[in-house]
Amino acid sequence: MKKFLNFAYILIAAGVLFACDGRRRVQIASPDGRTVISFATGDGLPVYSVDKDGGTVINPSQLGFSLSVGDLTAPFRIKKVTRASVDETWDQPWGEEVTVRNRFNEARIELQEVFGKKRLFRIVFRAFDEGIGFRYEFPEQPNLGAFEITDERTEFALAEDHPAWSIPAYRGEYYESLYEKSPVSRLDTVCVPLTMETASGKFIAIHEANLTDYAAMNLYPVDGSTVLRTDLTPWSNGIKVYAKTPFVSPWRTVTLADDLNGLVNSRIMLNLNEPCRIDDLSWIRPGKYVGIWWAIHQDRFTWSQGPRHGATTQNMKRYIDFAASHHLQGVLAEGWNKGWDGDWVSNGSDFRFSEACPDFDTEALSRYAATKGIALIGHHETGGATLNYESQLEEAFAFCSRLGIHSVKTGYVNALLDKKERHSSQYGVRHYRKVIETAARYHVMIDNHEPVMPTGLQRTYPNLMTQEGVRGQEYDAWSTDGGNPPEHTTIVPFTRGLAGPMDFTFGTFNFKNPVHPQTRVQSTIAKQLALYVVIYSPLQMASDVPESYENHPAFEFIEIVPVDWAQTIVLQGAIGDYVATARKDKHSEAWFLGAITDENARDLKLSLSVLDRDRKYVARIFRDDAQANWKTNPAAVVIEDMPVDAATVLDLSLAPGGGAALRIQPGE
Repeated sequence: MKKFLNFAYILIAAGVLFACDGRRRVQIASPDGRTVISFATGDGLPVYSVDKDGGTVINPSQLGFSLSVGDLTAPFRIKKVTRASVDETWDQPWGEEVTVRNRFNEARIELQEVFGKKRLFRIVFRAFDEGIGFRYEFPEQPNLGAFEITDERTEFALAEDHPAWSIPAYRGEYYESLYEKSPVSRLDTVCVPLTMETASGKFIAIHEANLTDYAAMNLYPVDGSTVLRTDLTPWSNGIKVYAKTPFVSPWRTVTLADDLNGLVNSRIMLNLNEPCRIDDLSWIRPGKYVGIWWAIHQDRFTWSQGPRHGATTQNMKRYIDFAASHHLQGVLAEGWNKGWDGDWVSNGSDFRFSEACPDFDTEALSRYAATKGIALIGHHETGGATLNYESQLEEAFAFCSRLGIHSVKTGYVNALLDKKERHSSQYGVRHYRKVIETAARYHVMIDNHEPVMPTGLQRTYPNLMTQEGVRGQEYDAWSTDGGNPPEHTTIVPFTRGLAGPMDFTFGTFNFKNPVHPQTRVQSTIAKQLALYVVIYSPLQMASDVPESYENHPAFEFIEIVPVDWAQTIVLQGAIGDYVATARKDKHSEAWFLGAITDENARDLKLSLSVLDRDRKYVARIFRDDAQANWKTNPAAVVIEDMPVDAATVLDLSLAPGGGAALRIQPGE
């Protein structure tokens, strides 16, 4: 409250502070009392600040908009304040835990312009134990109908110049950049989530939730300061958002975590999305799959038709047989449909989504897969030609539904959608939502590549299973910079991973690509296994070709690791260095543990106190051999069993670029 000492006030039970001059200030405390949001209209300008445990996290920060019909910034008066408290739980059909607690205190603050048209808008603040969320609401009113947002002026005036991990908003494509660490004051315009570590070893993450009919939020430091200002991804004409009252913005979220476990387990984003709108969820099934993807990246197969065409009936049957023999649930067919011949990135309008190539018998393969208990996964690459895709959406998903294809990987490989609009613009947001909603009506799950950054929509539409939006393992097959460095996977769980499930496509055992010898997978086999636990997705790929897995003892872990969890705990970690994560299987009493490191060897001591105290367990351990090294000896893996219990402190030695993966299940 020291920030507003220029106002005299008294505290009332409703949480509203009245100034002597008739102006109000509002405070909202989290249910545990540790976090406090303060709001005021000092000099008529709406500002907020955030404190936690008595210390300042966010200094007074500006709120407001620039509109095509005149700015909404100042002066304002607080016309009305209402508050509410919620404490409820809801269950996820799939996720990193089953039951989510939604507990917050809320203040809904209605503001009115003092002069001019006296337009209204509201700011809704919610204080959670793990952070805050707020959004803007524009009620229907005589003096504000249709309008354009030319700028959102939301700020996050950080109290310190924290180190932050970020990727650039406009200098990369599809969020597929390597994360860099720098002080907040030296950031570029960056994407969210933006993760920061404080001097005291705590964590702050700024993101957004429920991105609906709006532009994605980016952030930039104002004049080299620690004040981060919102930058909305624009349309090609410069407008940020087209709107019409009544209208609401996405939620702006700030997670405040005491440690990495609290950061990963924050559910603010999910809780700020709408409840599930799908009544029958029986067709939504997490699982693991294989496909010809890695072989295509190695130029063994092609997407296009010809002598090396990968998606043939014969080849797909081989993959279906392999999946059925190894406890996998699906097979992805890329390049099965017409449109891949020639420059498909430039000619995305040639794609047809219910017309197969002559050597791909969709109906026969669907029947064959069904006899084996395997799900055939479709592939809808658009080349960014969204208008062409939308013109075929109903037909395409009806085609899938008729053939029993309940999962589709979509793709948008083009710098611009329809050669004009950015993926994270309001245009892109509208398109992706249309695809997800249409797919839901036809009982089709979506794995979306080249997406807008996820913001928790999977709560409302759990058929949105997973998305890319990350520099994944495909870069280890062909990138000119050599591939993803070992530290990359120790960063993304705490940055991109905060936005939701990511389809990283790991599981490669054959690390070299003779077609692109400058590039390779920069990990050991044991680390590839551990990533199934460390990086979350309800759909996980075994990325390599069947020949790399057949008769390989380490493939056992990919066969047995689940993709749906009852509980998630980050045991230890340091962003950019290492991470050890434990997850409990949703459908058994088994726990799985994954530990990975960067380019440095590392010895870990991990307590297994997460286990039940009155039970004995057996751990099956897949770890780096003593001579393993991602550069010189990546395939050296040891598989061993040992008895463990809740008192066990596990000693794990991780090789450079290495890891360890464990299944811990109740024993005698």
